[in-house]
Amino acid sequence: MNDITLQNFEADVIEASMHQPVLLDIWAPWCGPCRTLGPLLEKIEAAYGGRFKLAKLNSDDQPEIASQLSQAFGVRSIPFCVLFHQGQPVDGFVGALPEAQVREFLDRHVPTEELLEAEEKIEEAEALAAEGDADAALARLEQALAANPGNDVARGEMVMLLLQQGRNADARAAFDPMAPRAIADLRIAALGHWLAAVEADAGARSPDALAAAIAQNKRDFEARFELAQRHFAAGRFSEAMDELLEIVMRDKTWRDELARKTYVAILELMTKPAPKAAAAPAAAKGTLEVTGLAATAVASDPVIDSYRRKLSMALN
Repeated sequence: MNDITLQNFEADVIEASMHQPVLLDIWAPWCGPCRTLGPLLEKIEAAYGGRFKLAKLNSDDQPEIASQLSQAFGVRSIPFCVLFHQGQPVDGFVGALPEAQVREFLDRHVPTEELLEAEEKIEEAEALAAEGDADAALARLEQALAANPGNDVARGEMVMLLLQQGRNADARAAFDPMAPRAIADLRIAALGHWLAAVEADAGARSPDALAAAIAQNKRDFEARFELAQRHFAAGRFSEAMDELLEIVMRDKTWRDELARKTYVAILELMTKPAPKAAAAPAAAKGTLEVTGLAATAVASDPVIDSYRRKLSMALN
């Protein structure tokens, strides 16, 4: 628990909330209900085992912060608690609520122990995969899914690792539970396209046969798409997109825009996810900003940027 001032508000509330939810308790020494709520919040923070961070702000000592938050939420009394997440004040409550209601409030925003455990296992798996230890990475992902079977991030990482290992049947079994969500999730849809390419590769014509068919007829889109799928299945993403782009440039709507959709799927697989907890530069000491932080840009990849421009030009 931290006592918040104008000088540490940015670091201990805004930036800290990029890593875990922060509950800011606005109180005053003369406030009876505040003296009841404060110890209860400390007890709950300990019981939640690091799932959120408690910070306290004396409204008498820090009237600027208290006033701005009160105006933002339309609140004029204390105790007043504001929950910050990802740099934003997202919810709050007023008054010395009973413990059950405080826990109910927190449970709407604070990650469960199972979710935290799953996220830890995913991070470990990513590090192990980067080191080349795919088996250990898969074991961590299995642990993450055991803790949280609905974690599509862990399941997607597992599908990718299995495909990279050539374990196609296992990849299909891992993918199928999240397949219905592909309509609303671009990452899941992209994995579905990759899996389809891998499964189609077993019955595909040889690269020489496909190249000969394309040389004979540059509008043989079936052959060109088949060749793109072979590249895609083997992880030769640039080569696959080159073939798909040829189809898009000649016929944008071919097979219900299948070439474009597959191209976009490859770009999605090549794109690194945004950082989970990257904070914007801190405000100058002695200033206050509670309206949130600007999104942190993901470092661009020149290859991805180039292929995005090529697709844009082909579609215009």
